[in-house]
Amino acid sequence: MTVGPAGSAEVFIVDDDPLVRNALSIVLSRAGYQVSGFAEGASFLTAAKSRTPACVILDVQMPGQSGLDILKELNAQHYPAPIFIISGTGDIPMAVEAIKSGAFDFIEKPFDATTVITRVREASEAWARRANGVDSLPRTFPGYDQLTSRELDVLSQIAAGSSNKQAGRDLGISPRTIEVHRARIMEKLGAKNAADLVRIVLSESRSA
Repeated sequence: MTVGPAGSAEVFIVDDDPLVRNALSIVLSRAGYQVSGFAEGASFLTAAKSRTPACVILDVQMPGQSGLDILKELNAQHYPAPIFIISGTGDIPMAVEAIKSGAFDFIEKPFDATTVITRVREASEAWARRANGVDSLPRTFPGYDQLTSRELDVLSQIAAGSSNKQAGRDLGISPRTIEVHRARIMEKLGAKNAADLVRIVLSESRSA
């Protein structure tokens, strides 16, 4: 299996700053990806609805239509490609909100070329793996239908006893983002801690 991307793999970059778009385009092009850049949300949304890239990199701070607005209009929870949010340190609360709105993960500024390439590659590979669905969880536990597919992926890792770091490695997202999903899952299922989560997940199979 080749680690590098196929020549047809495309990455969408959405950022109003031409310097950021150009820098990311150069980095990803050198790594073998095809790159399409967008300065605002409207043109990106048109392209995103007509074809599916391997990955999207979206700036959270955009004039007019923000990254959060774009995620909601795109219905990012069900978009068939991972979406990274670019955020500065001061934008972390917004990045967390973006993850709740369907973003796959976030990349903090300043970022280096190696980090971007690694994150995009790992996300693309993890996305391909998860296309097989979640098979390790019972599908009838209380609250199952409240969880997004990504939350089910994370819950599967928690139920298997994985740490945030291990889960992040397997799913291609950061440990910090795992923690965001964990908190959302606990809130939705009414769990107090990880052990409580596992009890809820296994309750149906035990009673069956």
